Amino acid sequence: MSKVSVLVVDDASFIRDLVKKCLRNYFPGIRIEDAVNGKKAQALLAREAFDLVLCDWEMPEMSGLELLTWCREQDNLKTMPFVMVTSRGDKENVVQAIQAGVSGYVSKPFTNEQLLTKVKQALNKVGKLDTLMNSAPTKMNSAFGNDSLSALTGGKAAVVAPAAAPVNPFAKPVAAAPAPAAAPSRGLLNSPPIKPAASSAAPTGGRGQGQLRLPNGIQQCVIKALSLKEALLVVKRTDTLPQVLDSAVLDLEQGDNAETARLNGYLHAIVAHEPKPDSDWLQLTFRFVDQDAQKLDYISRLIARGTAQKHFVPGA
Repeated sequence: MSKVSVLVVDDASFIRDLVKKCLRNYFPGIRIEDAVNGKKAQALLAREAFDLVLCDWEMPEMSGLELLTWCREQDNLKTMPFVMVTSRGDKENVVQAIQAGVSGYVSKPFTNEQLLTKVKQALNKVGKLDTLMNSAPTKMNSAFGNDSLSALTGGKAAVVAPAAAPVNPFAKPVAAAPAPAAAPSRGLLNSPPIKPAASSAAPTGGRGQGQLRLPNGIQQCVIKALSLKEALLVVKRTDTLPQVLDSAVLDLEQGDNAETARLNGYLHAIVAHEPKPDSDWLQLTFRFVDQDAQKLDYISRLIARGTAQKHFVPGA
């Protein structure tokens, strides 16, 4: 019996590894290739046959939408399942992808169960699901089904040593300017308007406010520091604590035009913001995984609006 082949396309290696690990744990007989952008994926699709493509939208050289459009123009790829896995989850982008011929849509950040559901739906439509299910799939435990850490470690519990609270790298924090009314956005600036943090007791200062989208919900956050590699965030503690290695999307709203950028990444570290075990606030180190030049330029412009960066030591 021939194996089912899947092509994973994303410029972030962390996301590619997460998707591949998820699929291989649930479908042991699956064959997976990956590509760092649409151009690389196009070359693979031109010389190899795939049963499914899981593709990011925002990538350098060729976007996911451009790759999808090209696929639907090829006679042998017109009916191939093509699922977008992207942080562009607003209605405008979903409609655009549907018009281009997308088969399914997974919004970042996603749980493994959400990803697997879309994969099974896509493969079932072309009669390939039974091929996978007959290859003696392993049963997914609840831990693997719910968090990114388990997906990367194969379901084994990870021991995370307690970390000392990082020092705010900005000697002179810049107060956030009031956000103007939301305006229609373009390009990578396409998220819904960000609501300010609800609690009046939220930490002040830093580099403004944002919205952190996690697999288990949305949290408002204060951005304490920002570099090209990571952001230092403070969020209100809730009943459901975020986990190290959780994939997430950070929505940043800045500038005179209320520009909003979606930055993909993962939680690299989590510590109490206050020196007490029942701290009401958590400090998160959010590492970026995007390699898109437009997003890197946007972060650079945000940094340039603040104080001189000589006081900031970027993450390793």
